[in-house]
Amino acid sequence: MSKAFVRESEEDDDEIEAGPSLPPGAGYYMTRRGFLVLKEELRQLLECERPTLVETVAWAAGNGDRSENGDYIYGKKRLREIDRRIRFLIKRLENATVVDPEDQRGIEQVFFGATVTFCDVAGGEIVEEQTFQIVGVDEADASRGRISWISPLARALMKAREGDIVRFQSPSGLREIEVVAVAYGD
Repeated sequence: MSKAFVRESEEDDDEIEAGPSLPPGAGYYMTRRGFLVLKEELRQLLECERPTLVETVAWAAGNGDRSENGDYIYGKKRLREIDRRIRFLIKRLENATVVDPEDQRGIEQVFFGATVTFCDVAGGEIVEEQTFQIVGVDEADASRGRISWISPLARALMKAREGDIVRFQSPSGLREIEVVAVAYGD
């Protein structure tokens, strides 16, 4: 059968990208910085990437046989990917609850947006000091010091105060950490 009569694969075309699953009944939280990053990505896709790609696909479509036209086939596939990402970003931004850590003043406990410094405690000794900010699921990047509020570490730290010792189950086993400092702000 000729490829001209076969519909291009559009698996997952109607599905919205599924991010990490949130606990039942939980809101979708993100920091102001995370909201602005997603908003800028949406703007970039809508105003730059998609229009340029539409022009390329239109040009490639005018070149004749579409079944063997790599520019056309790749362009249509990439256009579906961009459209899927646009739908995902619009939905995320519409459902987001923006929590600005700058507004969290005078709070001594760990909540969303907090920057927490803690030490591993092994056999009564302080082993290693680390600092992480608790952020939304799309903002998490441990290499940049940001962990998702639904991660085991962040969930264990919630409501802790300076000096508290917290135990939690990590992938490497049971860990015991001491909260050294809690701060709010980007």
